[in-house]
Amino acid sequence: MQAFRVLRRPPRTSTLAVALCAALTMMSANAQQPAPLNVQGEHRTAAVLPGDDFYTFANGQWLAATEIPADRSGWSAGQALVEDTSQRILQLIDAAGRQPGAGDAKKVAAYYGALMDEAGIEGRGTAPLRPALSRIAAIRDRAGLTQALGASLRADVDPLNATDFATENLFGVWIAQGFKDPDNYVPYLLQGGLGMPDRAFYLEENERMSRLRTAYQAHIAAMLKLAGFTEPEARAARVFELERKLAQAHGLREESSDVQKANNVWTDKDFAARAPGLDWKAFFQAAGLGKQRKFIVYHPRAITGAAALVAEMPVQTWQDWLAFHTINQHAGALPKAFVDQRFDFYGRTLSGTPQLSPRWKRSLAALNAAMPEAVGKMYVDKYFPPEAKARVQQMVTNIVNAFHQRIDRLDWMAPATKREAHAKLDVLYVGVGYPEKWTTYAGLEVKPDDAFGNAYRAAQYHYKLELAKLGTKVDPKEWSMPPQLVNAVNMPMQNALNFPAAILQPPFFDPNGSDAVNYGAIGSVIGHEISHSFDNIGAEFDSKGRLRDWWTKADRDHFAKAAQVLVAQYSAYEAFPDLKLNGQLTLAENLADLAGLAAALDAYHASLGGKGSPESDRQFFLGYAQAWRDKSREASLRNQVATDEHAPAQWRTYTVRNLDDWYQAFDVQPGQKLYLAPEARVRVW
Repeated sequence: MQAFRVLRRPPRTSTLAVALCAALTMMSANAQQPAPLNVQGEHRTAAVLPGDDFYTFANGQWLAATEIPADRSGWSAGQALVEDTSQRILQLIDAAGRQPGAGDAKKVAAYYGALMDEAGIEGRGTAPLRPALSRIAAIRDRAGLTQALGASLRADVDPLNATDFATENLFGVWIAQGFKDPDNYVPYLLQGGLGMPDRAFYLEENERMSRLRTAYQAHIAAMLKLAGFTEPEARAARVFELERKLAQAHGLREESSDVQKANNVWTDKDFAARAPGLDWKAFFQAAGLGKQRKFIVYHPRAITGAAALVAEMPVQTWQDWLAFHTINQHAGALPKAFVDQRFDFYGRTLSGTPQLSPRWKRSLAALNAAMPEAVGKMYVDKYFPPEAKARVQQMVTNIVNAFHQRIDRLDWMAPATKREAHAKLDVLYVGVGYPEKWTTYAGLEVKPDDAFGNAYRAAQYHYKLELAKLGTKVDPKEWSMPPQLVNAVNMPMQNALNFPAAILQPPFFDPNGSDAVNYGAIGSVIGHEISHSFDNIGAEFDSKGRLRDWWTKADRDHFAKAAQVLVAQYSAYEAFPDLKLNGQLTLAENLADLAGLAAALDAYHASLGGKGSPESDRQFFLGYAQAWRDKSREASLRNQVATDEHAPAQWRTYTVRNLDDWYQAFDVQPGQKLYLAPEARVRVW
């Protein structure tokens, strides 16, 4: 994924703003507020040398003093910042609810109020769910099944930026410019159909995965039983077996990073021959894609496998699957028994989180997923001053200039490749704070007493907005993240970056802080996102976002060779005695961390007139490391190592061992655990 992703997303979300759901469900009312970076003193009391463990050296006091909140699978500097941001949003919602008139702000308040009406939700019971379940029960044949599967299709996330590619719908659809056509929107079909995070959870043979499979099947049965289904255990067994078969056809995560394999253009007439078993014409008609003549099939083997299963598996099995996922996706707007059961599996069992978040946090997360830019506009108007935006924009300019200079200094890159790299930087769009055009929710019906209906209509509304892009020209300045999200992203097909307003505050950016710390913290994030334009995925796209090989063969071979050294470096790290990091899975993010940190340091030195010093560099590197402070429960960390393309925070901090200036700043010597001989330090950009 190209996103910086301060926060990890929880297992299984629905359709809207997936990364946003991650950030805003990782909040805790009783947790620590974001503390200022202690670059002056914390390291002096840490009982470890920086050359042995720089992460603990920089964060030892915080790690010792911090307890993970009971309703969280982990806690970090970024999550504390989300907590602070959420409190601000609550105040805005309260004010909007007391104001007269209509508009998006009033809808925000009504949506949140409906979710907070626990008594009303309990009183209505499963009645709001019944119409959807009745439609599923009315399916009599494969024609009806096809109609239902198509009608349930929803817009998914960018596969180049997603933590996983699974979706609880049979397929995901992503509307974006074509790999080879940067001017026009095209629908991408993605693999889906799973209720657990990844194929590995269904297919890997080990004690932990076996235990999770048993627990997941019990969860399916429990949800069906709560909704009034007979024989829930038998139905759950059928649903699980269907998902196991879907998982067998899914691509590996590492394969999903290979955009060349994803560039599969199928016409509407190709599907019957390449993926038999599903009436594709009827499916697309039901999905609102009946007039579409060209698709990009991102995961062809998974699409083919799923279509075959539509023909192979009994209609009754598919009905049970549809019923379960309808319940599972909308559990947050149903009575407490559904909420508790969903948390018991996804929170307690899968992620090791002991306690359910308070209702207000879950309601706020759902609101932000449903109406992200409506909430974002309220936040920006109140909390993101123009001077903060101007200072960050200047930092962006300085770091882009540093990249230009680093490219010029590369002795391995051919002039032709350098010209193309400079061209990407010259036209790079960097959005700071908020989008230039806001999404309106005028067409979304929000009722103050219909939490379930609001969620259902919001998902449909979002899907209609995405479908409306088809047939129009691509907006190169379109945002993929709302302003209140603590995150950042590179979109290689747009050659664009987003830095939402919420990440542009301490500990990542302090308007009153030193340049050393700001360049180390938010500067490294900016550099990280810029460098994604040149990592093993971003380098596949030219300045217009077109999938095109603009490298000479010698340059690509050199890049690949250097990248494999970084793969080996990260694959040697142990998260647990029985579990190492996957350097290939995390390669793109590790490359971005390395190049981004180096460019941020260059830009900081340039801001000093090229007169950096070991003392000021110490502040820079401590700012970087302390912005990454993080604690995770074992189950959550194991999930991250297995499924996330980002290395966990501790090992991301170890990026510093590849920069010569770090050795000088902290007097790191041979024999210390993080020491690398100069020739062993990875140098790419």
